[in-house]
Amino acid sequence: MEMTKGRFAPSPTGRMHLGNMYCALLSWLSAKSKGGEWLLRIEDIDPGRSRQEYALLLMDDLDWLGMAWDGDPLFQSNRSEIYEHYFRVLQERGLTYRCYCTRADLLATQAPHESDGRVAYKGTCRNLPLQPGRKGATRLMVPERDIKCIDGHYGEYVVNLSRQVGDFIIRRKDGAWAYQLAVVVDDALMGVTEVVRGRDLLLSTPQQMYLGGLLDFPIPQFIHFPLLCNTEGKRLSKRDKSLDMGSLRQHLTARQVIGRLAFLAGLIPAPDPVGAKELLPLFSWEKVPKEDVVVCD
Repeated sequence: MEMTKGRFAPSPTGRMHLGNMYCALLSWLSAKSKGGEWLLRIEDIDPGRSRQEYALLLMDDLDWLGMAWDGDPLFQSNRSEIYEHYFRVLQERGLTYRCYCTRADLLATQAPHESDGRVAYKGTCRNLPLQPGRKGATRLMVPERDIKCIDGHYGEYVVNLSRQVGDFIIRRKDGAWAYQLAVVVDDALMGVTEVVRGRDLLLSTPQQMYLGGLLDFPIPQFIHFPLLCNTEGKRLSKRDKSLDMGSLRQHLTARQVIGRLAFLAGLIPAPDPVGAKELLPLFSWEKVPKEDVVVCD
């Protein structure tokens, strides 16, 4: 039987908060409860927002919480040549094109499809000739095809790539690598078999399955979980300073933080202090709620 390899892949654009640690704990428990490995990938491909100090802090937070990762951390900022190779593969197969649309252009022509403001791109630039000297993003063309996804927590759902997603960006206008390309390449080359992440990324799954198929990569199992939200019903972000790890570490012990996370995940009946390793025999995806969870300060 193939060994389970899970991963935690945070972006070092601010101090980690309770929601990030919720993802870390669930992905760690899911992999380790199967006797597998848990890998750490620092997704620092956005040069304008990523900071080395945040990467160091998040590793310290994981260590403080008792969630050790296997092997050395992987930094996406060191892997541009690898992404370039697979980008060229797609480009040489005639599967990409330059897009000059702005976000304002997209929003002016249609309403957002998803609650996060996502729109399904309609291929406006697909047949435009290349315009030398003009910067543009690079999109991957998608077919009119239904992709069936079997999520490890939410079950089966079907997404039509053309109607619900549209041609998606694999390289940004500024030359930075887009999330979808980098994550597919890295998961495959790291040998990741299980991807655990928030349900806000459910629509990314069919995109990544399609792109992975084009590159002949094995497709990992995807498991999504409900989001932690503030009292206004908005998912936790790095702006919720009272719930970031800097604030939490001033007022709580590591066992108290883990206990609070385990309670929110439905693993224990009350938010009592507990260690991460103590949760391994208690972990089951059947216990994890499917609706978003409100967190009070």
